[in-house]
Order: sequence, then C-alpha cells, then structure tokens
Amino acid sequence: MHWMEWNPGLNNDDLTLREVYDSLPGYSQSEINWIVRALENPKSPFALTGAIDLFGHDCVHVLLGRGLLAQDEAFVIGFTMGTSKHLSSWQHNFFKFATQHLYPKEYRFDDNDLKIFDLGVECGIKSPCKEIYKIDFRPMLDMPLGEVRAKVGIDKQLLLDAYRIEQWFVPQSPVSRRLPVRHISNKPTLREGNVNGSSPVSDGLSIGIG
Repeated sequence: MHWMEWNPGLNNDDLTLREVYDSLPGYSQSEINWIVRALENPKSPFALTGAIDLFGHDCVHVLLGRGLLAQDEAFVIGFTMGTSKHLSSWQHNFFKFATQHLYPKEYRFDDNDLKIFDLGVECGIKSPCKEIYKIDFRPMLDMPLGEVRAKVGIDKQLLLDAYRIEQWFVPQSPVSRRLPVRHISNKPTLREGNVNGSSPVSDGLSIGIG
C-alpha cells in the first residue's frame, strides 16, 4: 500500500497494535530531515514538549486512527504535545512558525493544517491520556487496540467529536473525507448546530479557530 493511502481508522479494537503497526508503510529515522529531528526527536537538545521517537509516533497514529498526510500529522503532533497538559504558548507558537517557515517544503503545514494542529492540541489537553510521548508501547504490541486505547486513556468519543469539528473546518480535503465520524455509542457527541454552516459545538471541545 502507498503511504498516502494508509489510514487505520478507529474501527479496529479487536486487532492487535502489532497487526496495525506492521501494516504501516516503512521508512527510517535517517530519512527524516535534520530540522524536524531537532525539534521532534526526544534525544535532541532542542526537542520541544511532546517530542517522541519514530516508533512511538507511529503507534500514536495507530491509536488515533490517523493516516500519514500532512493534515493527519498536524493532528497527531498536536494531540501528542497537548497530552503534556502544560504546553507553553511559546513552544506552541514556535512549532507552528517552524512548520511554516523552517521545515523543508515536504514537511510544511499550510494554514488549514495549523488549524488542525490547534484542534489536536486541545484534544490532547482534554484527553484522559497523559504524556503519551513517554509511554513505551513495545510491551503492548500484542494487546488488542481496544485494550491499549483504554490502558493509555484514548477516549474514542472525544476523538470522534474532534474529527467532526475537523471535517467542518476543512470539509473538502481528502483527509477530512475519510475521517471516522460515526458515533460509537448512543450518547450524542455534538450539539447539532452546523446544518446551516455554523460550527459544530462539542461537549468536550470548545475550540474556536479563526
């Protein structure tokens, strides 16, 4: 499968983390640009809050049900940083600056991606999951994803809320069109306020992005 098509989704609680992780198209740490590694690799002296190794980052993609396109990366990185629960405004803003002006072209986020990064940060802050970037997923590789999500505090309902909002913010992107937004319980996830184009409002997420 081409990396642009890979998209694990959230309807995979019965599969093990290893099964879904092994389906991910391969690439190595050495292929990642040095500026990206400087800010996002936990071994770097310049690493920002939420820096995580490549294996852990890929596991977060799996747990959040996200693919590998820029919009997906924006949410995954934002969520990861948000789980610190104390992300400083300067790191938040510097990362956004870096992804628009310092990163190589193929790694850069556009304005829509930055909106989704902000959404990911808020979702990470609101999530029961704490400091996901410090979790060692290797002992969990043979656990079903449903158990892994429960163990680390991934709230699928909160994710569905966020993805519904994301779909509203960036409705025409290929990523938004493939987002899992179906309800997974009888509890309403959103107050239905977007019939006439107004923003959906979530009980758990109150983000306002200009």
